[in-house]
Amino acid sequence: MFKKILIANDGSEGAARALSAAIKLAKEQGVDLHMISVEELPSFPASVDEIIEEKSEANHVYEGVTSRAVAQAQAQGVKLTSHVVVGHPVSTISDFVASEGFDLLVVGYMGHSALYNRLIGSTTDRLVEHAPSAVLVVK
Repeated sequence: MFKKILIANDGSEGAARALSAAIKLAKEQGVDLHMISVEELPSFPASVDEIIEEKSEANHVYEGVTSRAVAQAQAQGVKLTSHVVVGHPVSTISDFVASEGFDLLVVGYMGHSALYNRLIGSTTDRLVEHAPSAVLVVK
C-alpha cells in the first residue's frame, strides 16, 4: 500500500511510540523506512557563535535519537535511513515529504492542555494540515 514511509522524530515520548508503529508498518509493507529530525536554530541569534553552539548541541541530541532508532529498526529487520536537517519543523518536514516523494508521514502525538492547543496549536496538528501526503498520528 505504501512505498515510502517517513517518521518524524524529535526524541519525545510521542515520537518513540510513532517510531515503533512506523517500524511495524514498514516491516508489514516490506519497505524501507526513513526518519527526519529537525534542528531548530535560534530565530534571532546574537552571533555566529550562538548558531555554532546551538548546532553542536542539537547534533549531540540527534546522534542518540538516530542511533537508538536505527538499532530498534535493525532489530526488527527494517532498514532505516535517517536525515537530520535544519529549519522550522512544519515547513521543513512538509517540504522534505514533497521533494523526496514520501506517501506516508508518521508522527507522534504529544498531549498539551486544551488552552495550549487553542492558543498555540501543535506541530502535529500543523503537519496534518500541511503535509502533502497521508499522515498517521500515533498516540
